[in-house]
Amino acid sequence: MYKTRSLPNTRIDVADALRGIAVAGIILYHSVEHFNIFTQEPIIHALPSDQTVAGILAWLLSGKMYGIFAMLFGLSFFIMKERNSESHRACSNGRVATFEGEAIDNQQQKGKCFSGRFAWRMCLLFMFGIVNVAFYDGDILMLYACYGLLLIPISYLPSKAVWCIIGLLAIQPVELFCLLTGYTIDHTRFYEVSGIINSAHEHGSFWENTLTNLRYGFEVNLRFNVFSGRLTQLLCLFILGMQLGRQRLFYNEGRNLQIWHRILLASTVVVVALAFVDFGELQGWLKPIYNLIILLMIVSAVVSAWYAFEGVRSVLHHLCIFGRMSLTNYLLQSIIGCAIFCGYGLACYYKLGITYAVLVGLAMVIAQYCFARFWFSNHQRGPLEGLWRKLTWI
Repeated sequence: MYKTRSLPNTRIDVADALRGIAVAGIILYHSVEHFNIFTQEPIIHALPSDQTVAGILAWLLSGKMYGIFAMLFGLSFFIMKERNSESHRACSNGRVATFEGEAIDNQQQKGKCFSGRFAWRMCLLFMFGIVNVAFYDGDILMLYACYGLLLIPISYLPSKAVWCIIGLLAIQPVELFCLLTGYTIDHTRFYEVSGIINSAHEHGSFWENTLTNLRYGFEVNLRFNVFSGRLTQLLCLFILGMQLGRQRLFYNEGRNLQIWHRILLASTVVVVALAFVDFGELQGWLKPIYNLIILLMIVSAVVSAWYAFEGVRSVLHHLCIFGRMSLTNYLLQSIIGCAIFCGYGLACYYKLGITYAVLVGLAMVIAQYCFARFWFSNHQRGPLEGLWRKLTWI
């Protein structure tokens, strides 16, 4: 996708696979949570395995899939920035730039400012988020659009400065400050708004849900990011993805595979060791860091296996298809999932226990995968991906 060190441009297929894993994992865990409906009503079809399934999937998916999504967002930002720079250099030399056999748009050929264009792209993503939050209150696109704007100034910093920012954000500075000073963040408003939204999901009509989500969706997600420790961690992962792009670590070249093996070994050792530790009063600070280490273990395992085993690549290739339509799939899961679990739809929030809900989520993943295969048989990009690209260069 981009070119540095005089090496050829190639598509980063493993990034598409990771993106597919992230979106599929998001769908599954949203199903565990009944798409943010936490009812006090008795569950009709519950199984003894429900709590075990919930615990395993919370450990494996909760916070990690959104984190992988954020990291790959940063990688995509870097690729776009490099692509724009190359097209500008090529056009300055009187050549028509091409990438993967495709001519760059006229706006790019004219060397338009990348920062302004990317800022407009984030505005468009925010608009997609507004559409999404109308269905599902847990939308992350609006927050990602805000985080994305911060990448613009950071991308002009030297690598040493960027790594320092990553390190600072990775240690959970807000939670560490609260721990050291005894300061407590008041989450009363978060609980109040969550209760209003939850009531609408259970008992409201479609339009009551929509208006409630539009009114409180962005606020509740921002407050949840503060509550869960993701406020700084997601920004950390955005910047980390950009920096991994700078280092070309997602390519199998040089000593990159050895680096991923070392990350996998180190993260696995830490994850296993901390699994037996009671965080106690340090829970609010250490749990987000522990989740980050699990995320690094998952990413390094996928990248290492992708380049080491042909069989793994063959299997994960199906998730590449899913990942190439990540924006469309993310919005589709909101529409379909809420229609299944909300009170205005099939009201499965009190009918299905966690095990059955996960099976519903798996069926959603399979159905959306089949749609993606059908769509890509005649189109180069997903429906919303193509629209987003056209509007970006309007």
